[in-house]
Amino acid sequence: MKYFALALVSIAIVTPAPAQKLVDPASVAPEFREAAEKRRAEQVRQRDCAQKADAEKIVPRERTAFLIHCLESAEAK
Repeated sequence: MKYFALALVSIAIVTPAPAQKLVDPASVAPEFREAAEKRRAEQVRQRDCAQKADAEKIVPRERTAFLIHCLESAEAK
């Protein structure tokens, strides 16, 4: 029983958390639609930068700096 509990804990730690879903501006109340569109655009930029980091095989130690630089350069465009 002790090993089973240990296995469950280790699986829970290793299993990646589900990604945040993209906001759908059409499903939001009209007064919040503009904010939802901005949030969706930010989520798309974040996802694109994360995919670039994966494609370039950025090590976890350097991933945060890469993502910040990528987001800042995308914002400047």
